[in-house]
Amino acid sequence: QVQLVESGGGLVQAGGSLRLSCAASRSIFVINGGWYRQAPGKQRELVAAITFGGSTNYADSVKGRFTISRDNAKNTVYLQMNSLKPADTATYYCNIRAPGLDLWGQGTLVTVSS
Repeated sequence: QVQLVESGGGLVQAGGSLRLSCAASRSIFVINGGWYRQAPGKQRELVAAITFGGSTNYADSVKGRFTISRDNAKNTVYLQMNSLKPADTATYYCNIRAPGLDLWGQGTLVTVSS
């Protein structure tokens, strides 16, 4: 069974940066990758997504600050987060879609202090 392993979350001051990683436990053909987040008391929202061809889209709130990327050889999707704000505080979840699979990571907490 394929699992996703997330890493890179933590505590950072406002204006700082973090890079999240999401790696599949074995080689899979990644079609689409995405990062979602859920803050306490709020619904889960899409932060960024990337297609097999490399096309990306972002939530308006993170455009210009976050960058999603992928390394197909490593079965990994990344989220580079710059100029972090306290409003970015949330648990971040990765999602990878492969043939016959819709996988979710366990979540990694990002806390941005003011």
